[in-house]
Amino acid sequence: MCNSELNDWFDFRQLIGKKVLVTGATGLIGVNLIKTLMRENELLSEPIHIIALVRNPDKAQKVFGDDYGNIRCITGNIIDPIFIPGEIDYIVHTASQTSSKGFVEQPLATISTAINGTLNMLELARKKEIKKFVYLSTMEVYGTPYTDEKIDESHGTNIDTMSVRSSYPESKRMCENLCVSYMKEYGVPVNVIRLTQTFGPGVAYNDGRVFAEFARCVIEKKNIILHTNGETKRNYLYTQDAVNAILTVMIKGKNGQVYNAANESTYCSIYEMAQMVAKRCAKGEIDVKIEIADTSNFGYAPTLRMNLDTSKLKSLGWKPKVGLEEMFNNLIDDMRENAI
Repeated sequence: MCNSELNDWFDFRQLIGKKVLVTGATGLIGVNLIKTLMRENELLSEPIHIIALVRNPDKAQKVFGDDYGNIRCITGNIIDPIFIPGEIDYIVHTASQTSSKGFVEQPLATISTAINGTLNMLELARKKEIKKFVYLSTMEVYGTPYTDEKIDESHGTNIDTMSVRSSYPESKRMCENLCVSYMKEYGVPVNVIRLTQTFGPGVAYNDGRVFAEFARCVIEKKNIILHTNGETKRNYLYTQDAVNAILTVMIKGKNGQVYNAANESTYCSIYEMAQMVAKRCAKGEIDVKIEIADTSNFGYAPTLRMNLDTSKLKSLGWKPKVGLEEMFNNLIDDMRENAI
């Protein structure tokens, strides 16, 4: 069995000869998904055919390097109707605005990319009569929980629709409903995955998210400066574990179902995570300082406690393999290597 990256039950031979389209192919999740499939192709008797939807072919060539010639790259923007000749068996829709600052500075673009992009991809899925459409959503659809209670897929939300930053979670919620609507009216087989914050190798050195900032502080031997008290608590997920979740749901997910994806053992506050990085990843060479600042323009989510329950995904045979300290060590090593 060719299952070096997934749990023992998964056999990549199920995907031999299949055509898998990945949107957001040069983004963090898209890149790791495609590279996983390319690695497995080296072990298979016949290849999995990978179609990458990219906006910048030059960036794609740089990202995929020697593998670029084995990937069918389609240049286009998901907010425009997409034409791809030939058959498609699976679509994994990862393309999305991911910058918190972008949520508040470009809310209309955030909404348009989500809604129009997902409509275009669902329409393509309908025309191609695909086997599965997997939509990557977010934990943020649950709003801002205030307790440590476990949050399963039926949990409600308290999103403030009058907050500009809600452009991101509200558009994601609408896209989830678009998915099940296409299944209801056109029979498109869909699944939704609600990812927690995900990181690992492949994160850009100048990425603005908190985990990248912590990693840079280790590399540059600078103290970690928190502009809040760091009380927000959430789970995290390693990129390869996220890829494994996607492939698990793509093959074994029940049509029309949504699945939380997170490593439950990583649940901690921002402050606790900063302390762990400083003491264990930086070997105590840096400290954590709190310097309260006006963060209204940073795009930060409100203080929350997002303790995701992943038992539904685990029932399909998935389990995360990489804990928080190893996630950071791998991220730091990769960012240090690719800092130039």
